[in-house]
Amino acid sequence: MTGMRTALRALAITAAALLAATALSPTAQARPEPRAPEEFVALRSVDPTIIQEMRYTTAHTFMGERVDGYRQPVCILTRPAARALHLAQKRLLRQGYSLKVYDCYRPQRAVDHFVRWAKDLDDQSMKREFYPLVDKSRLFEDGYIAEKSGHSRGSTVDLTLVRLPALPTRPYRPGERLTPCFAPKDERFPDNSVDMGTGYDCFDTLSHTDDARIQGAQRANRQFLKRTLTEVGFVNLPEEWWHFTHKPELFPDTYFDFPVGRGSVGGH
Repeated sequence: MTGMRTALRALAITAAALLAATALSPTAQARPEPRAPEEFVALRSVDPTIIQEMRYTTAHTFMGERVDGYRQPVCILTRPAARALHLAQKRLLRQGYSLKVYDCYRPQRAVDHFVRWAKDLDDQSMKREFYPLVDKSRLFEDGYIAEKSGHSRGSTVDLTLVRLPALPTRPYRPGERLTPCFAPKDERFPDNSVDMGTGYDCFDTLSHTDDARIQGAQRANRQFLKRTLTEVGFVNLPEEWWHFTHKPELFPDTYFDFPVGRGSVGGH
């Protein structure tokens, strides 16, 4: 029996040593977060005058919470897309306007978060503002949510126009009363942008850039934004007045997953 106990004790010591060695092994350590390729930059390093209101770092989203992968409110884009925005901004500033970005590069983990949320039909906390007329069960079928996004390729941006001088926009307060995203501008959530007819991320056909029901100043504002960005190489997504992709894309077939944060592009 004494020999058996000695053998078992030796076996336990050996197992503990192996576990300790595994824990210290580099392959067992947490892998570092991926970083952006050198072709990506922080927009602020190219044009610090463009207003940034990075919605997905806040709870004011169609999900009612911060989106996975958004660590800091920084707009990251491929360098050609950022430079094109800089060119558009120079033209707009001379006319008394500024661009304001809501979202830029979007990691694949954020898109995966959207998909998980869309499949949870019980979670409709933000329906009254962002998709009041759309049944959540149709978000995939109607094209509002997809398993891949052009944003993850790095050359797509969601943005609007702000008349200068820019007024401050109050932060969203979780739990506050929600108003439909297509309500009159003075009724929906306050935004210091010009009136585009709907708010950002409004899941409704009224968000289609050329929807015939959008007329007057609202239509003129959409066309002004579209024309300005088209002139510097962006192409608008017809279903979303705020969505533009710079062409040709540097990474037309690659969907990146590095987090949105200053560290992802540090030193570029």
